[in-house]
Amino acid sequence: RADRRAARLEMGDPLDRSAALLRGARAACAFTGAGVSTESGIPDFRSAGGLWRGVDPMAVASIQGFEHEPDRFYAFWRWRHGVLQSAKPNAVHRWLAALEAGGRLRGVVTQNIDGLHRLAGSRAVHELHGCFRQARCDGCAHRCAIETALAASQAPGGPRCPDCGARLRPDVTLFGELLPPAFDDAVEALSDCDLLLVLGTSLSVYPAAQLVPHVREGGGAVVLVNAEPTPMDALAEVAIHGQLGQVAAALGARAA
Repeated sequence: RADRRAARLEMGDPLDRSAALLRGARAACAFTGAGVSTESGIPDFRSAGGLWRGVDPMAVASIQGFEHEPDRFYAFWRWRHGVLQSAKPNAVHRWLAALEAGGRLRGVVTQNIDGLHRLAGSRAVHELHGCFRQARCDGCAHRCAIETALAASQAPGGPRCPDCGARLRPDVTLFGELLPPAFDDAVEALSDCDLLLVLGTSLSVYPAAQLVPHVREGGGAVVLVNAEPTPMDALAEVAIHGQLGQVAAALGARAA
């Protein structure tokens, strides 16, 4: 035990080291994943109670499913809308919004589609996979509230665009699609990032996960907080495994 305590003192406390990096950063950004959303009661994807339990993601969340099985596709999205719509921003969302408002965070890059970062007050948000709160036409530039599309989603063939008649869909990136321009915007936003707070992501989804080595290659530091180890822990100056809300609260207090 004495040896372990001595090793910890030599390395420095992970929270203190993270707080020091945050205090000294001039261009800090955050990169968030499903672990931030679960703090608001939104299920993750692959756990026992996750979003993919009992469904085929390629049928309900892919471009092929949207095009060829619209009834099944929209049944899933009506259910998912109920889950996402009832969720509220949590302490992690609010902390990141406060950091941005105080000039200590440039913005947030997120893999989440729930829109909670914006609801919490974050302004510079790059939504890599889109946002479920609106629908878009598959044939033209028309957009509307997701509720409008879902209300008509039980009609034969699904909801239709009032402008061109093509089918409406959630404004999110589906399996089988390229990422939207938000990904290129995120790469640009992180081009001179000197600290990336990586929060609640397993870093297993590409090309989004490539943003972490992108920051490291540019000379930026990485602080990684996730419930479980990730494939990129070795790239981080600090990697903390624990309950995200508790770790973020402690880090916020020490970095104040």
